[in-house]
Amino acid sequence: VFNQSFVMSILVAFALGVFGFLLRNLYCEALSADAATATLAKSYLLWFIPALALQFPLVALGSALRATGIIKPTVGLQVLSVVLNIILAPLLIFGIGPWPRLGVTGAALATFISILIADVLMVIYFEKKYHYLRFRFPLFRPRLKIWTKMLHIGVPAGAEFVLLFVYIVIVYGIIRGFGPAAQAGFGVGARVMQALFLPVVALSFAVAPVVGQNFGGRRADRVRHSVYAGIGIAAVMMLVLTFIVWLAPAALIGFFSNDPRVIAFGGDYLRIVSFNFVAAGIVFTTSSVFQGIGNTWPPLISSMARLLLFALPAVLISRTPGFEIKHVWYLSVASQLLQMCINLLLLRRELRKKLNFEGLENLVPGGATAT
Repeated sequence: VFNQSFVMSILVAFALGVFGFLLRNLYCEALSADAATATLAKSYLLWFIPALALQFPLVALGSALRATGIIKPTVGLQVLSVVLNIILAPLLIFGIGPWPRLGVTGAALATFISILIADVLMVIYFEKKYHYLRFRFPLFRPRLKIWTKMLHIGVPAGAEFVLLFVYIVIVYGIIRGFGPAAQAGFGVGARVMQALFLPVVALSFAVAPVVGQNFGGRRADRVRHSVYAGIGIAAVMMLVLTFIVWLAPAALIGFFSNDPRVIAFGGDYLRIVSFNFVAAGIVFTTSSVFQGIGNTWPPLISSMARLLLFALPAVLISRTPGFEIKHVWYLSVASQLLQMCINLLLLRRELRKKLNFEGLENLVPGGATAT
């Protein structure tokens, strides 16, 4: 399964890269506020698309480690890639020291280099430090039965990212009329959120294998304890981040831009969406719980519900007189709260159904002899 998942990640990454480059020009020209922004977006995607493709093998290898209960290397390399990105981005954007001044292209190139280094280090870890799962080239030949089983679990989780992409496209399309500063403010704000969410993402990485191992061991009490602990820790972590962001949103945007309009738009975005941080943390954690018990469809259902609640009203209100961009952010908060509620309700139902192990304790595995 390990080797098959790695091969699948490479093939999917290649397909995504080809698809991304084919649609790059159309995407940038359709959503950018002006021609200059479209040109910059094309330059950015030139390196960001390969960087995105490199995420697939990194995630596949990290998931394999988490499945065996090893969390630190995965989280450590993710954090390392973010730190490297933060260090390299200003060097390549502004041409500090011996580094070339590449502007927007430099930001994407910094992301590409950071993820590439994380990929290389992950492969080295498997080859040098970890011997339970190893790369075996004879096992790289595709096996459709294994692929089918992996896709049954993986497709819903992957579809959530597709829905996230649709959400971003809708937002960029709606705020296009407010000019490039609004789009830049949203883009910077989204990247700041991505960095702030690293702790809860790391927590969700840990929740899935812990829940999965206890679920496989038919320890319903430990599964419930893991769920409650994960949700509680996520809520507290995100509540702290909510206060930090709400108090100084403009300062966080100011680290990445000195344009007053970008700071204003980005600051408003962060201040408003910070109200859904706790809900987002709970969504991350509960989605990981679903992965741990082997059912990834409920999070997809909640993501679809969120997108439906957000997309249609957002498009409609964007065409009304007096529309302001902050209306989109408030609607985003409401849709995130809805997703949290749906996730919690579906998780409650799933746990009631899946944690009923009565009568299973005395089952004897095939080939074993009862004593």
